[in-house]
Amino acid sequence: MSKNRIESLGGVIVATALPYYADASAPAGLAVDYDKFAEHCRWLVDNGCRGVGPNGSLGEYSSLTGDERRRVARTAIETVGDDGVVVVGVHGPGSHQARHWAELAAEDGADGVLCLPPTMYRANRGEVLAHFEAVASVGLPVMVYNNPIDTKVDLTPDLLAEIAQIDNVVAVKEFSGDVRRVLEIKEKAPGIEVVAGADDVTLEALLMGATGWFAGFPNVFPAESAKLYELATAGKLDEARALYEPLVAAFRWDSRTEFVQAIKLGMEQVGRYGGPCRPPRGPLTDEHRAQVTADMARAISALEQRRAA
Repeated sequence: MSKNRIESLGGVIVATALPYYADASAPAGLAVDYDKFAEHCRWLVDNGCRGVGPNGSLGEYSSLTGDERRRVARTAIETVGDDGVVVVGVHGPGSHQARHWAELAAEDGADGVLCLPPTMYRANRGEVLAHFEAVASVGLPVMVYNNPIDTKVDLTPDLLAEIAQIDNVVAVKEFSGDVRRVLEIKEKAPGIEVVAGADDVTLEALLMGATGWFAGFPNVFPAESAKLYELATAGKLDEARALYEPLVAAFRWDSRTEFVQAIKLGMEQVGRYGGPCRPPRGPLTDEHRAQVTADMARAISALEQRRAA
């Protein structure tokens, strides 16, 4: 399979949540529901999102078997077709593993890949560069993923200036939470797109010049998220803020340990299927479930009032 190469990985690309169903023969008693996943990918694109990002953290990639992981990516690619873009997560402990997943993504027709620095290892500067060089050598556009909270490796603006020199590296998903970095990255690595990575600083990042949003909560609110992106990138601050503020309490869960469970619960609250997670992710505590439910209820109520106005 192949598509025409794209140069930009901007717009609203949703880090897709992955549905499971009970099956005693599957890992941890949960099997991937590929039909539900395909329907969800289609729903996101049909509701205005530019594309989907399977096998990211929301896709629980590290809990999948190799066969499952590839089938998830293929399902997204086949479902979205030419109606959107698919940016496949190719994270791995070493560059040989990440490159392997990038090669499969290219073979299956992905539009690009999302890649963390080496997982499970605090890589130094040279090792980070070598990691991304290996993945980028496959030839697909690469969005590097800066998540210093989970990886303990910080892709600082100075380091990104070097990473941006690697052929095929076109974007960074910036998840440090420091919105000041958007302008600094644009100054030091002007050839790389900055993509908002944390939902609860999305508006701030977009107003500072980010050109994309690799997002979690659009799994719950795709149409409203696409509208927020449109307003923010058009500089319509008052309208964007009026839409954003009621959502921020829910969006803050995107930066918490329980973000996958919270987003799946949010999906349930708007009538979508969220479902359980595989270990190591367990169910929400009663306290967290109550807080997510309340934060989501406020967001849903505000959006309902907006639609009725």
